[in-house]
Amino acid sequence: MLAACLAFALVAGLITITPGLDTMLVVRTTVAGGRRRGLLTAAGVASGCLAWAMASAAGLTALLAASRIAFDVLRVAGACYLLWLGAQTLWRTRRKAESTEDAPGAPLTGLAAWRSGFVTNALNPKVGVFYMSLLPQFYPRGAPVFGTSALFAAIHVVETLLWLALVVGAAGAARRALSRPAVRRRRQQVTGIAFIGFGLRLAAER
Repeated sequence: MLAACLAFALVAGLITITPGLDTMLVVRTTVAGGRRRGLLTAAGVASGCLAWAMASAAGLTALLAASRIAFDVLRVAGACYLLWLGAQTLWRTRRKAESTEDAPGAPLTGLAAWRSGFVTNALNPKVGVFYMSLLPQFYPRGAPVFGTSALFAAIHVVETLLWLALVVGAAGAARRALSRPAVRRRRQQVTGIAFIGFGLRLAAER
């Protein structure tokens, strides 16, 4: 079991530190609202990973893999959410009023910061398929499926939290520079375009 845990931790760790949507979302929230909100967003991301891992252990994500309709419904919902985030972020670049907050609408509360991380993961069916396809590759022979899945999920969640905490620290340290009006406007534009790109990519996924 120890060898299986170490092997999974290595593979999951490499996947975790690969830059992607979660990293961008955490950086965006940290620069916009501070380290506390960045950490809450990271906690939301980890909660989404945990929810998918437990669903995988219960066999729910097998339905996503077997049912094209179920996968497509969740995929389109996730794509729409990302497109909405991107559009709102780009719209804010048109505002002349100076603000240190990038989030659409009212400033993010702690709950909203957590929710943004959770929803981004919960509406991404590729995360569920990832768990369903990766975890079984590391199950030791004869090990209980649910218990082993829960253990692997805990390992991945811890890795995710540690990595995103480092991201929050780095983004927080650079917050002053990144919050300058010209830099903030350019960063908003890049972030908005990236969210739209992620959304279009997810929408086109087959």
